[in-house]
Amino acid sequence: VQLQASGGGLVQAGGSLRLSCAASGRTFSRYHMGWFRQAPGKEREFVAVISPNGYNTYSGDSVKGRFTISRDNAEKQVYLQMNSLKPEDTADYYCAANGGLMSKDARGYEYWGQGTQVTVSS
Repeated sequence: VQLQASGGGLVQAGGSLRLSCAASGRTFSRYHMGWFRQAPGKEREFVAVISPNGYNTYSGDSVKGRFTISRDNAEKQVYLQMNSLKPEDTADYYCAANGGLMSKDARGYEYWGQGTQVTVSS
C-alpha cells in the first residue's frame, strides 16, 4: 500500500481543515487506517484510527470532539476533518496503514505516507 497525504496548510485558530490520504493497491479495504502527527521537537502522537469497514473509530484525547476520521473504500481515501483548530495542533500529519488490530501505537503500522504540514496561527 502506498499512501499520499494532502490538505495541510495555514489556518487561524478556531478554523477547520480537511486532510486527505490517497492509497494505492487493491487491499486498502483490509487495513485499519490511522492519522498521526509530529510537532517539532516532540514525539509522534496518535490522532485517530478507523477500522477497515469504517464502522469503528477511535481518537486521541487531545482531539476528541474536534477531529473526525472517515474513509471511502471505493475511492481508496481516508480523511481527517479537523475543526476548532488550536495552535497546539500545529504539526506534520501522517496517514498510516495497519493490517493487524486497531491500534494507537505507531509501531503497529506497516505503511506510511509523507507528512502534510498543518500550521494553526493564534
